[in-house]
Amino acid sequence: MNIMRQLLEIAEDARRSKYAVAKLGTNDKNRGILAIADTLTAHADEIIAANRIDIENGRAAGLNDGLIDRLMLDEKRIAGIAEGCRQVAALPDPVGEVLWMHKRPNGLNIGQKRVPMGVIGIIYEARPNVTVDAAVLCFKAGSACILRGGKEAFQSSMCLTRLMREALAAEGLPENAINLVEDTSRDTATQMMKLNGYLDVLIPRGGAGLIRSVVMNATVPVIETGTGNCHVYVDATADLEMAKNILVNAKCQRPSVCNAAESLLVHKDVAEKFLPMAAEGLAPDHVAIHGCPRTMDILGDSIAPATDEDYGREYLGYEISCKVVDSLDEAIEHINRFNTGHSECIVTRDYDASQRFLEEVDAAAVYVNASTRFTDGFEFGFGAEIGISTQKLHARGPMGLTALTTTKYIIYGNGQVR
Repeated sequence: MNIMRQLLEIAEDARRSKYAVAKLGTNDKNRGILAIADTLTAHADEIIAANRIDIENGRAAGLNDGLIDRLMLDEKRIAGIAEGCRQVAALPDPVGEVLWMHKRPNGLNIGQKRVPMGVIGIIYEARPNVTVDAAVLCFKAGSACILRGGKEAFQSSMCLTRLMREALAAEGLPENAINLVEDTSRDTATQMMKLNGYLDVLIPRGGAGLIRSVVMNATVPVIETGTGNCHVYVDATADLEMAKNILVNAKCQRPSVCNAAESLLVHKDVAEKFLPMAAEGLAPDHVAIHGCPRTMDILGDSIAPATDEDYGREYLGYEISCKVVDSLDEAIEHINRFNTGHSECIVTRDYDASQRFLEEVDAAAVYVNASTRFTDGFEFGFGAEIGISTQKLHARGPMGLTALTTTKYIIYGNGQVR
């Protein structure tokens, strides 16, 4: 009961604040976001000290290297977070945009306008950068937010939230626009999923277990952000050196994130030549390969046999599944069976093959001759992102400012009655 009471107090603060945030002009919102960026940069040492406690606790709890990497903040990453804030401030404000307006035969002028969501809830795991990304995006979109991070990043999130609220308050802006749930128990997350009347939408950002729990248990509207079982398919006509570079980047540049490649498909016509190149490229990072029988025949006994479970798995580490396919058709069929609707890549010189891949692969982002690592709000020019949606309603792919607004109809009349 005490947990629920504390959560309701936070929710009430956010609900009251949403009206004040919604009325802020673009200049005021940008002023607050730029103040947040400057404050985070100025207090980098303080943030790193808080983060160091989370890192120590995480290592003591046995978190793997991939999760520790997600959790870690240093001066470079804090500078990147601040730069994301500044990019959000520089973006056009979607709030108030009139999408269309037309005049009906009865004289009514009917239009559709972008408006704030209201109160946006975000449940996320060991990603302290999400604390800032979510807060500034919600604020620029004219909404208040309630953040509930994982226990692994608790000290970092507490420090970041306090600094952001202080920055807003110093600018005379509503600090309750940004709220952090300080209880990281499962009960709090479950109760947050049921804050009808307070939360206008809930966005989970994390692993498959968290997302499944929110989708199954929430009674408030949910935008589903998905896990990433992403593929790189090397077609028969591929530039193999390009394919190797794309594969190594997609798998190894940062394997702990959802847009990292988890599976490699290779056309049979180039498998004998490309698979040794792929293994050579992945070797410096000691990537373990789970392969089909033909992959094992080509690469030898060091390859573990791949199962359907391997093909459907998001490794989030230095492992990858591999299959040799007979055709583009088989590649597309395999991807659509095992993917999570996130990001998929074909490497090819064949224009027709590239167009078929773009049309037939069912995913939020589909690439021709480029790494899946670009599926990111920052890289797409959105500034910081709230998450990557793998659903098909309202928002799909990297979710920037526009995805955090809703619409209302506006109608002008001169006395019409029906």
